[in-house]
Amino acid sequence: MADLPEVDGVRHRWVEARGLRFHLAEAGEGDKVVLCLHGWPQHWYEWRFLLPRLAAAGKRAIAMDLRGFGWSDAPPDGYEKENLATDVLAVLDELGLQRVKLVGHDWGGWVGYLLCLRAPERFSQYLALNILTPWVNPRMIVPELWRFSYQPMVASPWLGYRLHRSGTLVPKMLVAGSVSRDNLDSATLRIFADNLAEPARARACVQMYRVFLLREQPELIRGRYEKQRLTVPTLQLHGTDDAALRPKMLAGYQRHADDMRVELVEGCGHFIADEAPDLVADRALAFFS
Repeated sequence: MADLPEVDGVRHRWVEARGLRFHLAEAGEGDKVVLCLHGWPQHWYEWRFLLPRLAAAGKRAIAMDLRGFGWSDAPPDGYEKENLATDVLAVLDELGLQRVKLVGHDWGGWVGYLLCLRAPERFSQYLALNILTPWVNPRMIVPELWRFSYQPMVASPWLGYRLHRSGTLVPKMLVAGSVSRDNLDSATLRIFADNLAEPARARACVQMYRVFLLREQPELIRGRYEKQRLTVPTLQLHGTDDAALRPKMLAGYQRHADDMRVELVEGCGHFIADEAPDLVADRALAFFS
């Protein structure tokens, strides 16, 4: 397995939950806990800028590697997003944390929404980054389906696996999905790509999308979450230049949320935590104050 990258002030630990070993990167101390969930094609290192900022502000910041990613176990199955949410709750139980603040990006952002819908008592506030809400309107998505043409490729058992194993797909996706690439130098790209090139993790990436396309997406189209309401106070930051998840796709969230607002970030693509780390940290500290 690839070596853990180092970030000043960040320590590492592993927690056993649901028969798996989950990796956590932590910074800071105390009972004001912020849990961060990464997306694809990344892992805990996505939060390398945010963790120290939260810790300096008196928070205990925890970045969890989801199953199959980073330095957590990578079983062959279990990549349904509701199951990933169950993983997160099990890890919080093992840590003895009853209520935390939550940050999520991409698939971690989607899992974050599912967590807030299922167990709102566990999350005091939610900061979502560049992800759609669970109330996807097919009329907004269908004309834009071409933007998601990469998903069948990633979900292909042979092609998706080989592309991850080659180490070429991850850097290309990170660069193509970003407007500002100053924080995505070659060394950083390799930290993400080398980890997800490992055989079990390459398969996990395939399963993440395969399960979504074959089972979860049809349920979404049928309105799986249409009757569920978001009660956790939520702020979503969304880069206006996200090539896949266009801001207009967020339309209608107000009908399903008690206290949610969206801030559009001009000149920013999909990987907002890497592209605009100071803005993300500033908004997180203000929102979580």
